Amino acid sequence: MADNKNTKAKKGWLVVAVGVDGDEFRRFTIPITYLHHPLFLQLLESARETYGYSAEGPLRLPCSVEDFLHLRWVIDRERRAGGGHVGLLLHAC
Repeated sequence: MADNKNTKAKKGWLVVAVGVDGDEFRRFTIPITYLHHPLFLQLLESARETYGYSAEGPLRLPCSVEDFLHLRWVIDRERRAGGGHVGLLLHAC
């Protein structure tokens, strides 16, 4: 779900800012369950390498919006199927 800057996350959800340097970041609200998914963990590691641990505001993810939407689709598809994680590498972010 895309958000505006004034949106606050409800319990169990997290606001993230998605974008690559030079582009405007777009805000999304995601379920905290994403934080345990292997593909999302790769994206979090990339965020740590890019931005470090100290940042103000929403969690910034160094990924194009298009790639983030695809990642979200993959994770949601797996959750609906109730199966294991798809063995994809997050190469585009």
